[in-house]
Amino acid sequence: MDRKAARNVYQILDSQYPEASTHHRAGAPPFESLIATILSAQTTDKSVDEVIGLLFSQYPTPELLAEARIDEVEKIIHKTGFFHMKARRIIDASGMLVREYGGKVPDTMEYLLMIPGVGRKTANIVLYHSFGKQVGIAVDTHVLRLSQLIGFSNYSDAAGVEQDLIALFPKKEWGKLTDLMISHGRKICIARRPKCEVCSIRQLCRYYSGSFIK
Repeated sequence: MDRKAARNVYQILDSQYPEASTHHRAGAPPFESLIATILSAQTTDKSVDEVIGLLFSQYPTPELLAEARIDEVEKIIHKTGFFHMKARRIIDASGMLVREYGGKVPDTMEYLLMIPGVGRKTANIVLYHSFGKQVGIAVDTHVLRLSQLIGFSNYSDAAGVEQDLIALFPKKEWGKLTDLMISHGRKICIARRPKCEVCSIRQLCRYYSGSFIK
């Protein structure tokens, strides 16, 4: 897809999902954003929202979470799924924040990627929503899938998709692009049952045109 067509897709989605500009974690404290994003893997925002308040009421700082008993953390985050792995990751991440960064979440990609459980997706989300920095594009499962279907990218891996999106869209739109595509993926372009008949971008979509080859 060329930049003009990609721009049209962006503008249509931007008008369709005005709530994407007020993402519910926009402006969240960096530590909350970091932990919530780690917990969000393979689950819904609703599941994370249901546990995050209790988690931070008991462990509001990296220092406290770093010293938490893993079984107690597992009980709190159980409904987010993969709770054994996630509990270990957020405790380990908190420990590194305390040991290496004075209990503060770093505001650079380089240092965020050194934290256990943090990849480019998580780092991009934290940088955008908590620090207002757009250094890359967060590619979650929705962004990956929609990028292939719509025709933004032919890559099947997050790194390749991110580079294609960076080439298609101006930097000022990188952060919001993720939120727009997530909104569309949840409401219309649903995995295994996309609602093409009501999709606002179907005339620009490779999948709808029948030219998508998996």
